[in-house]
Amino acid sequence: MTAARRLAAILAVDVVGYSRLMGEDEVGTARAVREHREAASPIVAEFGGRIVKTMGDGVLLEFPSVVAAVECAIAIQKLMRERNADAPSNKQILYRIGVNLGDVLIEGEDILGDGVNIAARLEGVCEPGGVLISGAAYEHVRGRIDANFVDLGEKTLKNIARPVRAFAVRIGSESAAPAPSALASNKVSRRELSTQTSLPARVAAVGIDVALFTSRAIFADAQPSVDTSSTVLSAPRLTTTTRCSASTRLKPSAPLSGWGSLTRSIRPGSAMFTRNRSPLLYLPTSR
Repeated sequence: MTAARRLAAILAVDVVGYSRLMGEDEVGTARAVREHREAASPIVAEFGGRIVKTMGDGVLLEFPSVVAAVECAIAIQKLMRERNADAPSNKQILYRIGVNLGDVLIEGEDILGDGVNIAARLEGVCEPGGVLISGAAYEHVRGRIDANFVDLGEKTLKNIARPVRAFAVRIGSESAAPAPSALASNKVSRRELSTQTSLPARVAAVGIDVALFTSRAIFADAQPSVDTSSTVLSAPRLTTTTRCSASTRLKPSAPLSGWGSLTRSIRPGSAMFTRNRSPLLYLPTSR
């Protein structure tokens, strides 16, 4: 006779640090675990869950839908965060939850098999206060649940023949944090930034470069007796002008648009002004 089997969504939940809590306060811990379990019972019923068995601090639940199982796990963890909000950190009751979808063997009201064992092992490696689901469960819930999942890769679980793909569920404020890949995609390269910069901003940047070049040229040592051409820049706030030695020949370049025009030719030793009497700065440049 073939044993009865069915496909089921299994949820395994356990209390973190239960032995320590019992050692510190046996009566208080037992009462707190019982009260939290009673508070979560309406949530389990809402999602169609069935309590298969309880094992001290642990509970094994079965659901007809893996979507319902994962949504129930998330709702329970949110409830526990609220209930632990005012409790001292060393007195908080934290759950770890594992969820799997798999074929189970039915024995009366009990369920057995790898489908159950994988859920229990995932719970064992889950972060405190978190939910860890198998790859089989993930394939059925992705796109159907308003939650973020983090692929943790394949996990080697105790007494499970093959590695199991695991996904962590980000709950509440955790889901608001962007993934590393999302942060990387938001970075803009310098080349991309330059193509997006407006023309006035680029002109201003050129102006800064010119100003830096000008300041270096003013304080550089003069080099007489060199036949050079000159670059003419308007400097309305300059109070001094540059004179040329008799042995230096300067040829003015065309003034920039809007910066005035030359009113007379350059002679050695003379000062030059624009039409509006703004002094001009002469910067010798190499041929």
